[in-house]
Amino acid sequence: MYRDFAVVYDKLMGDADYTERTKYVLSLFDEYDRKPTLLLDLCCGTGNFSTKLSENGISVIGVDISEEMLSVAREKAINKGEDILYLCQDATELDLYGTVDGAVCLMDSLNHITDYEDFCKAVEKVSLFLEKDRLFIFDVNTLYKAKEILGNNTFVSEEEGVFLTWQNEFHKETNQNNIYLDFFVEKENGDYERYSENITERVYSGKEMENALKSAGLEVLAVLDDMKKTSPDKESQRMFYVTRKL
Repeated sequence: MYRDFAVVYDKLMGDADYTERTKYVLSLFDEYDRKPTLLLDLCCGTGNFSTKLSENGISVIGVDISEEMLSVAREKAINKGEDILYLCQDATELDLYGTVDGAVCLMDSLNHITDYEDFCKAVEKVSLFLEKDRLFIFDVNTLYKAKEILGNNTFVSEEEGVFLTWQNEFHKETNQNNIYLDFFVEKENGDYERYSENITERVYSGKEMENALKSAGLEVLAVLDDMKKTSPDKESQRMFYVTRKL
């Protein structure tokens, strides 16, 4: 996952306001606990949140399964002068050197774990390395978004030097989206090189989420609408979970 996509990920995610999203996440830490000193950024991708969190004076450990995405993240940290530890690990096999006093998993990354047993393992691993009474904050896509917004639709996006087509298939039996990406990247000579990536996302029910978190020893403090301090409604596309290690 995200091997070829790493080349163009940041360009295509240009509309994601990482600065404002980082402020929002930090406000949740302040409201429900306090700002962490050593934080796990699970499924960190190209390190956009890791970098922003580090700029806010937090020591960050970024973990991702894609070495290609981490390569971009490491280069970004060097260019920004931020000292961030990046580890290439599967979320279900997370293995840190010690505990952290905060953890995040953002931009619906947990939706990419489509096997429920693996989902539970990933949450348990975070809890294992999280200090007692500290927070794990993550966001997930909603069923409304998976079914009504993405559905069985095709999307086209064009940024500087990159053209993307996104074909989506929603499977109501499993609440999964199969995403087929074709993107064309402009080379220095003006020609375009084609890459393809297939991605699967799954939306878990509230009960499944509750059971996984409870089994991992995590208490749900709040479920919030995206970038808000209010509960999600029927048309919310993303929601945040604020959980605490018991």
